[in-house]
Amino acid sequence: MCLDRAVFAFAGFMVLLSVVLTMFVHPLFVWLTVFIGANLLQSAFTGFCPAAMIMKKFGVKPGSAF
Repeated sequence: MCLDRAVFAFAGFMVLLSVVLTMFVHPLFVWLTVFIGANLLQSAFTGFCPAAMIMKKFGVKPGSAF
């Protein structure tokens, strides 16, 4: 799996997890969803993605998602 697809998969998983936590644990977990969305938005404009940096260190190969 290339880095782009791994980041997309991780972001999707985190959004779904935050929705489940919001519904079943506590409503303030909605802020996790907000944080994920803000991080995705800023990475689209700046190119800085902490998740991608961590995944590179774990050996995920860079590449295009398309």
